[in-house]
Amino acid sequence: MKTAEKLAAGWLLTLGFMFLTLSVSASMERKSIVKPISTATNEASVDFPNQPAFDHFGNVARNGIIFGVPTILLGGWMSLGLYRQSKNEKKVLQQQLSDRLQTTFYNMLQENKGRVTVLTFAMHSQLPAADAREYLDLKAKEFNANFQVSEEGGVSYHFDI
Repeated sequence: MKTAEKLAAGWLLTLGFMFLTLSVSASMERKSIVKPISTATNEASVDFPNQPAFDHFGNVARNGIIFGVPTILLGGWMSLGLYRQSKNEKKVLQQQLSDRLQTTFYNMLQENKGRVTVLTFAMHSQLPAADAREYLDLKAKEFNANFQVSEEGGVSYHFDI
């Protein structure tokens, strides 16, 4: 459904742009019809206005604006709605991830009596090691945790429960 909405918004914007381009082109052609044509001799120039063509280009310009402006507005409105919807969905997903990580973190603290390593947290939360370390560093600062570095270089976080 979302793909169809994106395609519809794109087509509306494209169609509206084409209508407005047609309107501008017809307006320019209409103005060029009115200009007098100079002759090679110094005779007085005689204007032979082409009234049907002049009227035709006027109608094309007006119709281009009549159809182009609403089409562009509708396409823009649909695009803006899709953008806002996408933004809200990303916000909801981010909140769900945050809630899941927080639940995992607190469960691990209770199970391990306040001791958490990057590896165990990464395994339980299914995060990459760098993201798990970043999350634990943030929580360690937030809760004033202690660090212990093993002989192999592994860091374990100790939170007071």
